[in-house]
Amino acid sequence: MPQKKAIFLKILKYTGITIASILAFLFIAPYVFADKINAEIKKVANQKLNAKLDYSESNISFFNHFPSLTVSLENFKLNGSAPFENEKLITAKEIAFGINVSSLIFGSSINIDKIFLADADINVKVNQEGFANYNVYKSEKAKTEQKDGDNSLKLEKIEIENSKIVYDDLSTKLHFDIFGLNYLGKGDLSKAIFDLSSNAKIEKLNLLYDNEPYLMNKKVNAELITKVNINSLSFIFKENDLKINNLIVDFKGKFDFLKEGYNMDFILKTTNSNLNDFFTAFPPKFITWLDKTKLTGNTNFNLSLKGNYIASQNIAPNLSLDFKVKDGSINYNQSPATISNLNVDFSTQLPSLNPDLLIVDLKNLSLNIDKETLKAKLYSTGTKVLDINAALNAKIDLAKLNRALGIPDLELKGNLTADGTAKGKFDKEKGTFPVTNAVINLTNGFLKTKYYPNPISNIEIISTVSNPKGTFSDLKVVLKPAQFTFEENPVYVKANLSHFDNLNYDINARGTLDIGKIYKVFSQKGLDVDGYIKADLSLKGNQRDAEKGNYSKLKNNGTLEIKNIAFTSEYLPKKFLVKQGVFKFSNDKMKFNTFLASYGQSDIKMNGYLQNVFNFIATKNGVLRGAFTLDSDYINADEFMSQSTQKETSNTTNTTVTTKPTSETGVIVIPSNLDLHFKANAQKVDFNGLALKNAKGSLKVKNGTLNMQNTGFDLIGCTVAMNANYKSVNLKNARFDYQIKANEFDIKRAYKEVKLFREMASAAEKAQGIISLDYNLKGRLNANMEPVLPSLSGKGVISIKNVKMYGMKMFNSVARKTSKESIKNPELNQVDIKSSIKNNIITVERFKFKFAGFRPRIEGTTSLDGRLNLKMRLGLPPLGILGIPLTITGNKDNPKIKIGRQTEDLEETKDSIQ
Repeated sequence: MPQKKAIFLKILKYTGITIASILAFLFIAPYVFADKINAEIKKVANQKLNAKLDYSESNISFFNHFPSLTVSLENFKLNGSAPFENEKLITAKEIAFGINVSSLIFGSSINIDKIFLADADINVKVNQEGFANYNVYKSEKAKTEQKDGDNSLKLEKIEIENSKIVYDDLSTKLHFDIFGLNYLGKGDLSKAIFDLSSNAKIEKLNLLYDNEPYLMNKKVNAELITKVNINSLSFIFKENDLKINNLIVDFKGKFDFLKEGYNMDFILKTTNSNLNDFFTAFPPKFITWLDKTKLTGNTNFNLSLKGNYIASQNIAPNLSLDFKVKDGSINYNQSPATISNLNVDFSTQLPSLNPDLLIVDLKNLSLNIDKETLKAKLYSTGTKVLDINAALNAKIDLAKLNRALGIPDLELKGNLTADGTAKGKFDKEKGTFPVTNAVINLTNGFLKTKYYPNPISNIEIISTVSNPKGTFSDLKVVLKPAQFTFEENPVYVKANLSHFDNLNYDINARGTLDIGKIYKVFSQKGLDVDGYIKADLSLKGNQRDAEKGNYSKLKNNGTLEIKNIAFTSEYLPKKFLVKQGVFKFSNDKMKFNTFLASYGQSDIKMNGYLQNVFNFIATKNGVLRGAFTLDSDYINADEFMSQSTQKETSNTTNTTVTTKPTSETGVIVIPSNLDLHFKANAQKVDFNGLALKNAKGSLKVKNGTLNMQNTGFDLIGCTVAMNANYKSVNLKNARFDYQIKANEFDIKRAYKEVKLFREMASAAEKAQGIISLDYNLKGRLNANMEPVLPSLSGKGVISIKNVKMYGMKMFNSVARKTSKESIKNPELNQVDIKSSIKNNIITVERFKFKFAGFRPRIEGTTSLDGRLNLKMRLGLPPLGILGIPLTITGNKDNPKIKIGRQTEDLEETKDSIQ
């Protein structure tokens, strides 16, 4: 017994010594090896990272992540790779690196085999060109033999706790946020090819594509096995089970990083899942709906994305989707009506993510509500040219359907009967239309939304569409009748349309429609529109008679009255508001009677007529003709400049990549399908810095060209006569030419008030007096409706009457060079200066004048940007027989005067767009 006790005490003693030694080692080792560890951490950062790394202090311990020896870096910050080197990729309160103890004790270098990251923010960014910020690890060529002493990241474990990831890829328009991420990854990451086993839990996942939310606030549990190839930066997802809320998803695929993009082969699928569980993965608004909805049935879902994505080369992968529902049912909020026998078999393909190659295949959509049914099939290819094969058969109570589905904010009623087929190509250019035979009827219709308290009721539609041969000429649409009631105002429409290549129409419309209120039924936008349309129309005829002028064969009559109706056009950046208008139809003419309108600050009063209206509305090539008298108190022509809103991306290495909307101006676009004549009288017109008064003239719009003839207006106190032509080339450029004649205007006032005059006659800055102008000029306008100076060409005469030139640097320099002080401020009277303009150069023909006994003679060239190349002869008193030859070069701000005749020609500047 004493012997056993002694053995036990020895065991206890040695065990205690061992434990004490281990504890001592655990406490002492970090201090002993602290300098070596810190040196190796910095060495790894310098050798392996091509990004800036920063931290406040380090802490070495066995106890932070026991039993691993870890070095913890506090207030850790790691910047991204170019072009994001000045932005943070990872920030964390603490990041810990696990140290391989054997390499620490016996090796000449230290191996890091674990990474622990907690409470971190990880911001991954990819710009529009496909360059990412996460390429911070310096890639090396594979080595057949690793030398002793090479430090490396031989990772066996990655652990992330309670962290956030934001991924923003502008090249793919993909964005996702991950909150509350807990991740554990294990594997021998030191190998070139290894399997990474991972477990991930996400408290909240948001996924957006092109700023549209697809997944919001989703919980995700994932068990993943991923094969990683370091040499080619490739990931193969072998066995991956995801749980998105209640939906279990199988995820497999491959992802390779390319130089400017990605190669991907993803398959995301769920098999034989519960329909209710499937909807738990949908956006939040569906979850709200799902809380009150009973769903049964099974679903199969398969989504694949395969191919290269290289934004700079416009290369995109192929997308395909398959979705099936079998024996489903839907009942919202314990509705007495239930959708049963719901079966869906749908697939779609989008090769190269190109909408023009879209394939939609709805093999079956069928459902029952009580004894009523709805069945549909659709197969289509393309978008611009649509090849379609569709069938619809329905006899269903829309009220029951609406209640069973629980469509939010919408009350829908009526008995819908539809039976039809369509097969063939829709190609407007070639005049083909699918072979169609369809009947669509709606009785006792009713529509009410949350946006307006009163419904559209008494909706009755009886319609047929037929096309037996598949051409526009065989297409026939019959609507007899269609009617509805809104705000106690009934509206009736009866129409018979056929032969769409030579449209035959027979339309009757009667009723009053409050546009402002009916617009509120569907949307809260545009509530400032508060107007109505009152119609009593009978329109009958065909397109060809309208085109050929056989107006006696047309039988169009009736009235259309509108009030306070606003509308927009692709050509106009602002709303055009028709305050009041009564239109009377007579055969092919639409007569305007007291038409009052406004556009921005401009007001318009118009009388006259339009011709070929129906052909213009119904066809792409129809030309709208008309003649009007137009009166206005004020027109702001600058407001008619077109605008295109676009996204501007800021992509620099020093700032965050962001998108923001900007407005880009454009020239005034004259539609090519207008043939209109105006006799205009405007009290005031503002145009590109010009304030025109009492503008009168004849305007003609035809073939996309605006022509002004015998146009007159008052400008800066003088009467101006002008003829002009204007035509837009595209949204950024326009061509113009005009003849202008202005009698005796104040040169000082012209320089002060007319921008174009300042640009073309900069030497007149300090002049005083009266001049007249007779000039022809043509050129190009840029997107801001400003003249492009090198494009200007023309010629004309400037007649000078009693003009005094004060403080002109050119004459001051001449006075100093010739010691003739009296020529500093010359006076000109009854002098005609002829000039021509081309390639940014003004050529001034020889002219002479008398002043204080001197007889100067000037000729030469100047440029529109102020450069000078003039020759001057200063004739001396008394008769100017003797004179001093001078050359004037330099520019208007710094003229250079030399005695002599030799000069160098000014360099011409040609317009970049010819």
